[in-house]
Amino acid sequence: MTQNKKDITLIGAGLVGSLLSIYLAKKGYQVNVYERRSDMRKASNYAGRSINLALSDRGWKALNEIGIADDIKEIAIPMYGRFMHASDGSTSYQPYGKEGQAIYSVSRAGINVTLMNLAATHENVKLHFEMKCTGVDLKNNSAQFEDKEGVAHNVHSDLIFGSDGAFSAARLTQQTNIDRFDYNQFYIDCGYKELTIPAGPNGSYLIEKNALHIWPRGKYMMIALPNKDGSFTCTLFFPFEGEKSFAALKTSAAVKTFFETEFKDAVPIMPTLVDDFFNNPTSSLVTVKCFPWTVEDKLALIGDAAHAIVPFFGQGMNCGFEDCSVLNGLMDKHGDDWQAILKEYQNLRKPDSDAIADLAIGNFVEMRDLVADPMFQLRKKIEARFNEKYPEKWIPAYSMVTFSPQIRYSEALSKGQFQDKIMDEVMSLPKIEELWNSELVEQLMLSKLS
Repeated sequence: MTQNKKDITLIGAGLVGSLLSIYLAKKGYQVNVYERRSDMRKASNYAGRSINLALSDRGWKALNEIGIADDIKEIAIPMYGRFMHASDGSTSYQPYGKEGQAIYSVSRAGINVTLMNLAATHENVKLHFEMKCTGVDLKNNSAQFEDKEGVAHNVHSDLIFGSDGAFSAARLTQQTNIDRFDYNQFYIDCGYKELTIPAGPNGSYLIEKNALHIWPRGKYMMIALPNKDGSFTCTLFFPFEGEKSFAALKTSAAVKTFFETEFKDAVPIMPTLVDDFFNNPTSSLVTVKCFPWTVEDKLALIGDAAHAIVPFFGQGMNCGFEDCSVLNGLMDKHGDDWQAILKEYQNLRKPDSDAIADLAIGNFVEMRDLVADPMFQLRKKIEARFNEKYPEKWIPAYSMVTFSPQIRYSEALSKGQFQDKIMDEVMSLPKIEELWNSELVEQLMLSKLS
């Protein structure tokens, strides 16, 4: 390690913190990672219930850059499309992209443990658990922690990364101590609760394994992602208040009646439904936007600490992993000039993180309201056909975000909005159900693009 390499403190050993520690270690930095939780690798049930995540091309790009993608593939299941479950029990399928393209279901705990284990193989990464961050002193380049015994620790380093999630202690320091620090948080009116579809006999899958299952119901929905053991982790996204809401389902009978009415094909394969509903917590969904993310060459926020988003585009983890990839490129560009690295990092990533936050909110409406609509399905069919014929002219917004890491989120948002206007005009054509595959539609789209 050269003399001018910094000692770096990471606050938070979650997904992004663990991955970032590997990137930094490979660059020769000495990295200490402090995590408020106990070491989840030592828990016998670490891979228990935890909302599943969708790993897509941006995330894979970051994992490939440092040679650990194969380790993650061992715990990931490809999902090639959406499998829709209608209220009447009928089903339909929508592929995500072109043939062979997939997003991958991973357990949050499972991938976190794998990344921690990979980080721990580097001699210049040290993981410290049950260390709660209580503050950051930028004047003295130090972070304060409290261990499980209540003993205070003052840790000095050259650079501090806050990778400690949506309610970041590192960010709180900036909010309270930096003049003109912009901060905004926004909760949607829905929360979520995890439920389970267990494995069938001999670890078999009771519904299609290689798909993300959606039960879209207008103002709410349920999704299910596969696990390696044959089970599915289900998530109910549901209003907190109202006639149909978490507040309204207070008894076992009410839960049974609601699910048998709204998700009747799922109830027979959810034997622990009522217990899961009352034993698992109801959690909220927050979007966080803030700026600046960095202070000179002393402090930087990364992942959810800088840009928490709702999960409806499956990009929270992928966006955080892309942060690490962008930083890696800037380390190659600027060497050990961290003031230049961090300035360019936040200027590049801020517009992209704002864009994916907005896209994620928009995709919530698409998933719960539109995916089962025949006209919406026709719209996607027209887009897919046009993309197949003119791939250089048109990439659907979902594909830009999910399968095109060379396209920035901010570019995907602006292009997607432009294409939406064209598609609105196409869908307003009389008898579009008959004309969708016609020369008329094709020429209209080409003229609007030119």
